[in-house]
Amino acid sequence: MLAPHYTDDLIEAGCDEAGRGCLAGPVVAAAVILPKGYEHPLLNDSKKLTAGQRNSLREEIIKDALVWSVKEVDNVEIDKINILRASFKAMHLAVQDLKVIPQFLLIDGNRFPKYPGIPHACIVKGDGKYCSIAAASILAKTHRDALMLKHSKEYPGYGWERNMGYGTKEHRKALEALGPTPLHRKTFGPVKGQLELFQ
Repeated sequence: MLAPHYTDDLIEAGCDEAGRGCLAGPVVAAAVILPKGYEHPLLNDSKKLTAGQRNSLREEIIKDALVWSVKEVDNVEIDKINILRASFKAMHLAVQDLKVIPQFLLIDGNRFPKYPGIPHACIVKGDGKYCSIAAASILAKTHRDALMLKHSKEYPGYGWERNMGYGTKEHRKALEALGPTPLHRKTFGPVKGQLELFQ
């Protein structure tokens, strides 16, 4: 069972991102404020859940959360500012969009540029430790997966309906055969090499 909160008396928002290591598509971040003391027996790091479990939990999180927000930073912006900054930007945008201002942020990971006026704690593997971070990881992952599923129909052949834009063997072979799409991250090594060949 994950911990329901990090502080005893502050309004906490859990934050996490999905898609940082992908070769295509946006990076997506979510911020979630759950009711104080909230627990759920299935809530866990999104990577440890099946797609069905994630989608089911997504509906429950949306229903139970006090507020939540999901934001994207697209591949064009990722290429401009780099993936680390893009991930932080997506998290900041998600926090900014919350209808309730949190008093404390719980961040999955080991570093985070301070959000103005709100203290935070970075928790390594926090999506497997705190409910609000796990909830954010599920919202970010399910949002991004749905997006890549839609894009897989626009750009068939890359297997995005299975790999969600990650650099699997199938995806890399398709890159070699078909070349990059407008959704590929041009500054990422495997894509950069193919761009030169297909120009």
